[in-house]
Amino acid sequence: MPQANLKLSAHDQQVLESIFNPLELAGITTHNDTVKAEMELVDEEPDTELLQASRELEFQAVRLTEQGDLDNALMKFEKALQLTERASVYNNRAQTLRLAKRDHEALENLNRALELASKQQARTKCHAHCQRGVLHRKMDNLDAARADFEAAAQLGSKFAREQLVEINPFAALCNQMLQQAFDQLK
Repeated sequence: MPQANLKLSAHDQQVLESIFNPLELAGITTHNDTVKAEMELVDEEPDTELLQASRELEFQAVRLTEQGDLDNALMKFEKALQLTERASVYNNRAQTLRLAKRDHEALENLNRALELASKQQARTKCHAHCQRGVLHRKMDNLDAARADFEAAAQLGSKFAREQLVEINPFAALCNQMLQQAFDQLK
């Protein structure tokens, strides 16, 4: 098959760069020194007896969610919140609410998680932004989804970066154009 010798103008190269690297347009760099990998993110909280009890209830609720026992999981999350109001509990409860098809309540929980999450709770903040971005995308609110995915990408989420590429209208158009070009070369 003959190879096409394509010469792109500087403008065309810039357009392609913006399509394939939409994060740079949003001011999100992916260099190792500026964005931590999501796996490196941690939540730092003071270690008190009340907090330990809340964490244990949260852990039990997550396990119940994984087993499909959503009602009991939601009760455990509520008990954990009664002990201490924590961002990670709201974030994890939002996931259970999403599974229970209670998206608006899940969105409220994610909003609260993000209100409570401090700089020391980067992991929870990252996950809450991703989860809220998914909900916004599901509700066809792409601007809000994009904002959440950008915030999560800034914190190091690979998932969020992938979502930004997917919802980038230029990427979709470019993929369509590239497919047509490759079909013509066949």
